[in-house]
Amino acid sequence: MAGLYFLFPTLLVIFISFLAVRAGSIALMMTGLDQKRAGFQALSAFSGTGFTTKEAESVVRHPSRRRIITWLMILGNVGLVTVIVTATSSLVTARGFYFPISLIVLAGGVYIIYKVATRTRLMRRWESFIEDRLVKSSAFEEGVTEDLLHLLEGYGLVRAVMDQDSPLVGSPLSACKLTEKEILVLGIERGRNWIPIPKDQERIEAGDRLVVYGPLRVLKALFEETKDK
Repeated sequence: MAGLYFLFPTLLVIFISFLAVRAGSIALMMTGLDQKRAGFQALSAFSGTGFTTKEAESVVRHPSRRRIITWLMILGNVGLVTVIVTATSSLVTARGFYFPISLIVLAGGVYIIYKVATRTRLMRRWESFIEDRLVKSSAFEEGVTEDLLHLLEGYGLVRAVMDQDSPLVGSPLSACKLTEKEILVLGIERGRNWIPIPKDQERIEAGDRLVVYGPLRVLKALFEETKDK
């Protein structure tokens, strides 16, 4: 009978672990990660498994994410040790028919916690609480360029050199209709000069280097097309 009492702290730690992972996931999402990557990163850090090199780089280079992952790793180690100790104590001290009962209670408790932590209003309230707390924090003002510009989703920055034969040369930006193609000109490098956020009436000259942002497939098609003409 004594073994059953050890299951309560075990289940409590498991439930808190679910809350910690979800809080970490919300925090990572607020740094610019999408929902799936944030959830995977949080679970990986907490459990200490599945943390790939490429994903780790996107965390290490971001101060806020690095702090979040560090705390998840610390809490994960503490939680794992606690669960192992309490669960082992429960099973070791169980006698006779209490042993299978302990296993059933442990499995049933974990299942109930999983349901509660993933499909009830309690978790949504927890998420709202975490979001409200983080919104008031100044720790999420920084961002990594690749996330802010969504470079991993098919967008990118390109420097396009305007040759003398380019059909864009001599035309104002307004006539090029680049915005209609989802292309934004961030600046023009003209010799040693830098023209930031050029106006619509700015004419493109031969030798200009346009720094543009947009879908990579559109950028590639457009500027390869201008070279061929």
